[in-house]
Amino acid sequence: MQNRLKTATIIFLFFISLSAAGQKLVNSPLSRFNLGSMEPAGSFRSLGMGGIGTSLRDNTSIFITNPASYSSLDTNSFVFDFGIDYSINIISDAGAKYSSDDFNFDHLIIGFPLSKKIGFAAGIVPLSNGYYKMTETVKAGDPGYDELTGAYSALHSGEGGFTNVFLGTGIKLNKNFSAGVNLSMLLGQVRRLNQFSFVDNSNAFNNNSTENLQMGGINFDYGLQYTTTLKNNFFVNAGISLTSSKYYSTKYENGSYRVTNSGIRDTLSYISDDSSKTFIPGTLRVGISAGKKNKFTVGLDYTTTKWSNARIPGAEGFLGDKQSLLFGAEYIPEKYANYSYLRRIEYRIGAHVEDNYLVLNGKQLKEYGVTAGLGLPLRRTQSKANLFFDYTKKSGMIITNSHIENYFTVGLSLNFYDFWFIKRKYD
Repeated sequence: MQNRLKTATIIFLFFISLSAAGQKLVNSPLSRFNLGSMEPAGSFRSLGMGGIGTSLRDNTSIFITNPASYSSLDTNSFVFDFGIDYSINIISDAGAKYSSDDFNFDHLIIGFPLSKKIGFAAGIVPLSNGYYKMTETVKAGDPGYDELTGAYSALHSGEGGFTNVFLGTGIKLNKNFSAGVNLSMLLGQVRRLNQFSFVDNSNAFNNNSTENLQMGGINFDYGLQYTTTLKNNFFVNAGISLTSSKYYSTKYENGSYRVTNSGIRDTLSYISDDSSKTFIPGTLRVGISAGKKNKFTVGLDYTTTKWSNARIPGAEGFLGDKQSLLFGAEYIPEKYANYSYLRRIEYRIGAHVEDNYLVLNGKQLKEYGVTAGLGLPLRRTQSKANLFFDYTKKSGMIITNSHIENYFTVGLSLNFYDFWFIKRKYD
């Protein structure tokens, strides 16, 4: 048992360093604003069902959106879930199309019981991605060309993002109610560059501006679940969870420079503030699900965050309240079928509709998405491989001169379930 715990600890620490250094290189101009583009967080079982999870409970999976669900973990069991994904973003703008893609680590989550009524979970999940890269070259005859400054090229780029590392516990209060709490540590930074290079620098200086936002701190998530079992293994679950609002320690830098003809950089303005705070408002989630144990589940989640109350350096005017509706379903033809592997597969489908937290030109972006997934049982065990697919459209049609993003993601995770705390009589 001790060797297995040591192995899990080493793997966990390895992925902490990996997630802190990793960068999803999928180009999205929308990542220029606020904290970057928000990433969906959770196991691929949850994401395959549209992202629902506030009311879900299962002894082989961990649903991080409500820590009360950790109390469902079996005594003596251990759950280890890690996932990787491949994403491609196709951008449409005035008839032109551009695409970028990347393959990256997504999440690591572990869970095990502390007692018959108490479960524990920990993990690393993404919060946002700040990567983008846009270039433009303006020559004589192009729109925006000015004879005074002449031809020029522009580069707008960003990198970095933010990650949540969490640990939490859930406790079964009685037959129907469970409660839980997560302690999460947010960490990361985004760096942005705007660079203008003029062909004829005798009349205009090359200009650069940089922005760096570094943020970190500890916060808490609270959750409550109610579950009732009906006749013939039917059930109804309800859940609610809250992420507290929080002021995070912040270091913010913003500088503007020009490069003279002799190559000397001249500072026009520079701001460095490591004493300010970034305020991120709380998130409320409510959910309900129903179904038949080991057969089917349907569920609905609603989440809301008043991002208009946030205070993020450099993000003034770009923040709107975020609301999401998540739908999902799972169907298992015959969980313990002896002769048909296809009947043991878990089939999932879902959808999500969302007001994005980004506001451009006074209009808020919209998101629409559909999801699907499969749970593929591994031989002679309750472990499984989870496949999930998500298509999300980020629409700017209501915004003048805005582009449209079509975002496709395919993910694979291994969900290992084992009895790690049983003393074996024989080796």
